[in-house]
Amino acid sequence: MHAIELRGVKKRFSSLEVLRGVTLDVRRGEAFALLGPNGAGKTTLIRIVATLLRQDEGEVRVAGYDVREEAQEVRRRIGVVSHNPFLYEELTARENLEFYARAYDVEQSRVDEMLEKVNLVEREDDPVSTFSRGMKQRLSIARALLHSPEVLLLDEPTTGLDLKGRQDFYTLLEELLGEGATLLMTTHHMDEAERLCTRGAVLHSGSVVAQGTLSELKASMESLEEAYLRITGEGSET
Repeated sequence: MHAIELRGVKKRFSSLEVLRGVTLDVRRGEAFALLGPNGAGKTTLIRIVATLLRQDEGEVRVAGYDVREEAQEVRRRIGVVSHNPFLYEELTARENLEFYARAYDVEQSRVDEMLEKVNLVEREDDPVSTFSRGMKQRLSIARALLHSPEVLLLDEPTTGLDLKGRQDFYTLLEELLGEGATLLMTTHHMDEAERLCTRGAVLHSGSVVAQGTLSELKASMESLEEAYLRITGEGSET
């Protein structure tokens, strides 16, 4: 069984068709990268898989569960890191994680473990409202990993992180992947995709224009950066 299955997924906002019949499979235990220029539909696709948005057409399954009909089962099995940290600003870092620990029926010792892993022990009793963007992102990562999810959905997850924060994040993901988790990640950084992922797909204007292993994508398109230029027409002479 695939961890994530998408069949003919379409999404429209008013007259704008954001996803145009996307079909993809993400295998259990693999790390899969969604690449493409801004406006390609990557975030919309992640939000649909995460049950935060409903597709207009098509079928989406996570761990065998339909995201429309069995959304609660899907949510138990996923962790999400996105531009929205899903944190309570008035609560402390520890209080945020303790809240989610109770929601997921996770032992409190896991809160201590995650605070240490994201290097926030010294700030655990400070309100999140006092945190920098990078600190909020680190706490968001801890929240997403708190219940050791089967499937981790990441939408530009290292936004706001400094170099050390990125390296620590990669280490956390590599540990999770070593435990058999599945990763679906949107990124603009080829080094992230190459470090963490074995397969990927390129989205453009809501359609999959290429998919396969990262080496296959690079071989067939020379490089993803050049592919973006060809797709978008950026940098072409007029």
